[in-house]
Amino acid sequence: MEENGASKYYLLMEQIKRDILSGQIRPGQKLPSENQFADRYSMSRHTVRKALAILEQQGYVEAFHGKGTFCSEQPRHRKNSRNIAVVTTYISDYIFPRLIQGMDRVLAENGYSIILKNTGNSRQREARCLEELLKKDIDGLIIEPSKSELSCRHISLYQALDRYEIPYVFIQGIYAEMQDRPHILMDDARGGYLAASYLLKLGHRRIAGFFKADDMQGMERHKGYVRALQDAGLPYRPEDVVWYHTEDRKMKPVIMLRLMAKRGQMPDGIVCYNDQIAAMLIEELENLGKRVPEDVSVTGFDDSLYAQRGKGITTITHPQEKLGEMAAELLLEKLNGISGEKSRIPEMIQPELIVRGSCCDRRGNSEKPGNDQVSSHEK
Repeated sequence: MEENGASKYYLLMEQIKRDILSGQIRPGQKLPSENQFADRYSMSRHTVRKALAILEQQGYVEAFHGKGTFCSEQPRHRKNSRNIAVVTTYISDYIFPRLIQGMDRVLAENGYSIILKNTGNSRQREARCLEELLKKDIDGLIIEPSKSELSCRHISLYQALDRYEIPYVFIQGIYAEMQDRPHILMDDARGGYLAASYLLKLGHRRIAGFFKADDMQGMERHKGYVRALQDAGLPYRPEDVVWYHTEDRKMKPVIMLRLMAKRGQMPDGIVCYNDQIAAMLIEELENLGKRVPEDVSVTGFDDSLYAQRGKGITTITHPQEKLGEMAAELLLEKLNGISGEKSRIPEMIQPELIVRGSCCDRRGNSEKPGNDQVSSHEK
């Protein structure tokens, strides 16, 4: 039997698990009988038995013959385990190796070891990671939320961390419901503003934007792009903005660029969510017979290896190691009982523009490729 694409036993198992982790079912508490569960959720005893068997295997409940099923005594987390969990969306992505290096340097100097996990930017996998970590001895957690622009479906797991007094710090994004939690973010809106403003300064008048819709960074970079157009007195054209999601990031930007070309709506400049998308679109522009930057200028975001190849991509800095260091330092403050008001660590990192060879001056003077750095305060 299926319900919303999931088996009934799985839905019941997840519901009981959430109730245990949220504290609604307490350690040692007796659970309802199989018959009671079956009546409450309109399912067979066999389905209930299967859900309880999996929970027992995972250590959430214990069954005693003739007595019933009880919530297990949750493992008490030892203080000073010297383990810090780091959960990122992707480990192999071009940003995260240096991000981890920054964290590891600070944490190792303070006697901590890292337990590293990744979610593939899946909220379901993030929940599984948190469930697993709640069973381990960890002193703290640094986490990049998955699809941070969407609502968090597993707040109960963060509440469980709070009950265990395990501090955590968000990086790269934060759920709307948890804005008061400790976090280290890039000023992504400022970065989007800098990229779009630079193209406007060079005389571009039809600037497209390619942004990721399911994370906070994409929404904020779009805000900066919009504000730059407004400050320049130019209209915002919805048809010039392409939104894509994690699942279609490798196809939709290219498909939409082809459609722009087919419809005769090719922009003279493009602001991209990151360098990876910028490199992808530059390749497709060349396939379409367009020259970069002579016909279309392109900007990226992150100052990654993608942006440093060949003549280079004009991009926005992303100080990965610095962000990792700051996140680790903020977590150490929380472990040492330092409150937010007394923290030395700023919550926001300011971006800078790096000028390379992917943009052209439409006012008549061709931009020469280079590595000039423009302050984040330049407009």
